[in-house]
Amino acid sequence: MKRRWLKTIFFLFTFTFPDLLYYNESMATVRFPAVMKYYVNGQAEFSVSGSNVSELIEKIVEQYPSVKFHLLDSDGNLRRHFNIFVNSIHIRDLDGMKTPLKEDDRVILMASAAGG
Repeated sequence: MKRRWLKTIFFLFTFTFPDLLYYNESMATVRFPAVMKYYVNGQAEFSVSGSNVSELIEKIVEQYPSVKFHLLDSDGNLRRHFNIFVNSIHIRDLDGMKTPLKEDDRVILMASAAGG
């Protein structure tokens, strides 16, 4: 009985504070588009661990599964209308999805707008 109780507490703790599981990894600050805050619990900015941009996107999708359709295509690649900036520099001018991240990096996900 005691073991079951501990498992329940651990599950609730990790579900409530998922970032604490990555306490020894660097955590970049991610800014999310206002129109998509709904899919990330209403947050415009939050911290996510990842050694590079690709891993960061994987962690975001893992933490917020409903955002996957909006960020990734059916092959698991970033959708063409999404732009990613690391410290105000577009990742295409860096190393793309393999751009390494440090703890104090600021990552901005920005959806392109089009219309007529």
